[in-house]
Amino acid sequence: MSTAPAIAPSPSDPQILRATGDWTLDNATQILAFIEAAPDRAKDIDGRDISRLDSTGTMLLSRYAVRVGLGLATVEVHGKYRSMVDAVREICETPPRTLTKDFGFRRMLERLGYSVEDYSKEVLSLVAFGGLTLQTMVRTLLNPSRVRLTSTVHHMEQVGLDAVPLVLLLSFMVGAVIAFLGATVLAEFGAEIFVVELVGIAFLREFGVLLTAILLAGRTASAFTAQIGAMQSGEEIDAIRTLGLDPIELLVLPRLFALMVMLPLLTFLAMMAGLLGGLVVCAGKLGLSPEVFISRLHENVTAVHFFVGVSKAPLFAIVIALIGCLEGFQTQGTAQSVGERTTSSVVQTISLVILLDALAAMFFMEMDW
Repeated sequence: MSTAPAIAPSPSDPQILRATGDWTLDNATQILAFIEAAPDRAKDIDGRDISRLDSTGTMLLSRYAVRVGLGLATVEVHGKYRSMVDAVREICETPPRTLTKDFGFRRMLERLGYSVEDYSKEVLSLVAFGGLTLQTMVRTLLNPSRVRLTSTVHHMEQVGLDAVPLVLLLSFMVGAVIAFLGATVLAEFGAEIFVVELVGIAFLREFGVLLTAILLAGRTASAFTAQIGAMQSGEEIDAIRTLGLDPIELLVLPRLFALMVMLPLLTFLAMMAGLLGGLVVCAGKLGLSPEVFISRLHENVTAVHFFVGVSKAPLFAIVIALIGCLEGFQTQGTAQSVGERTTSSVVQTISLVILLDALAAMFFMEMDW
């Protein structure tokens, strides 16, 4: 049964105010009148006789307590209302914190240290995930019936076939740019003919596989992360585990096999497109016929350069597949997390591909290959 709210001096001590009745939203108008007529000072407020109290009444009680020079921290209420009173006091009576940004040297070192620690954890996670994937792959290959050919072919189409036009176009344009710049610079020394070797060696050793890997890092790694991250958000991966299936075998291995097959093929197409771009520029700017271009390429550019470039493709495919899938599994279940992990997978993949390509280039040069 509801009763009207009231607050009056206690009979034992006029400096102590005693609140009674229902301090709820329905009685907000009366409580506001109490606040307007509140005394300037009070020693304490006794709210143990409040029969009903909701969040609105607690907020108004806080205003009343502040008006008389007190706060909710000094108001005694029934035990069942204590948690609500503490929550309202935290919101209503806690002064807002002013956030000041520190752009100084110490803040820079703090951000740098955090980034290094975060990257080190990412490297350890990638190594652990790679070991788990390798273990699952060996177990799957020992039982070939468990290899999911349909899923693998599906991803081969998405990863490889759908990417062919983009790879061919960009490789052709980069090959043309390299040939044009080479012809412009070498013309000062009367050595324009060496543009053929420049384009051939550059694309067979480096640019063909590197351009393809970077394109797939931005196109495929992000797709893998978004796909698996969406499944993680929708708890589909938990459902897969509940059904007794292995998510690595079901989701990672088909994508890994597809990339390992298609990246070398796309690398070959990129090499041919880059050489074609160089041929077009040489024919248009230097007046070299296609027969002369191909003949000089055959005489002066050995097959070793081709095998050096293609040999890096499987390694790049493994890196792209593992990082893309790992970032998908690390998604926390929100749309923001999916976006962050997708961005992280692209950045990590491109950075690691360029780093590995630089290390491989130094290794092959030292080995005189």
